[in-house]
Amino acid sequence: MKKQTVLITGANKGIGLETARQLANAGYHVFLGCRDKQKGNEAVGLLHGEGLNDVEFIQIDVVDDQSVQQAYDDLAKRIDHLDVLINNAGIPGSIPQPVLETPIETYKEVYEVNVFGVARVTKAFVPLMQASSNPRIVNVTSDLGSLGLHTDKTWRHYDVKTAAYGPSKSALNGYTIALAYELKNFKVNAVNPGYTKTDFNNNQGYKTVEEGAAPIVQYAMIDKDGPTGGYFSDYGVTPW
Repeated sequence: MKKQTVLITGANKGIGLETARQLANAGYHVFLGCRDKQKGNEAVGLLHGEGLNDVEFIQIDVVDDQSVQQAYDDLAKRIDHLDVLINNAGIPGSIPQPVLETPIETYKEVYEVNVFGVARVTKAFVPLMQASSNPRIVNVTSDLGSLGLHTDKTWRHYDVKTAAYGPSKSALNGYTIALAYELKNFKVNAVNPGYTKTDFNNNQGYKTVEEGAAPIVQYAMIDKDGPTGGYFSDYGVTPW
């Protein structure tokens, strides 16, 4: 397959779907990952209806070892290498999340998707990416994972503290640094789409999905001279 290839997890709606749309429009062959077969195929059908025919469905549940392995096996039968992995799948957990009142089960559920799910998918798909001439991994994070911003009382979201969600993204950021260090021939970055209006936050965001997806697409498309081990958004570097 001559086109650049990309796998996006959690891509049946919201920022993930818009990321798939923008990359397909940019000439990429997109593998749209979703755990629900019907929803995934509906999303693919939507993009096909827009004339974006280089989009295929891959069933993948990031919290299930067997599902992730099956997704890898399915993809490896279709392509000989993967250029880009976008770890987009994530959950907020029940909101609000006061630190002393949030059940431990909520912490476990959020970390299972936002941290362990990313590690699980990445570990599985790196072998297929090693054959790419310019492999890139984008871990979709949040500015709520920034310890620097959370300790800045002038930050617009200073009062938005979450027991599980924000810290899970902080952990994801730390994982990104370690992964970038280990994968010397990859470009690995954490990208913050910002407060985007989607179902994820009950449509409370001030950014459109087009705006939210834009920095993800930007860092998915970087060349061999691009950054690695960074934490970025559409305004540039996000403080750790």
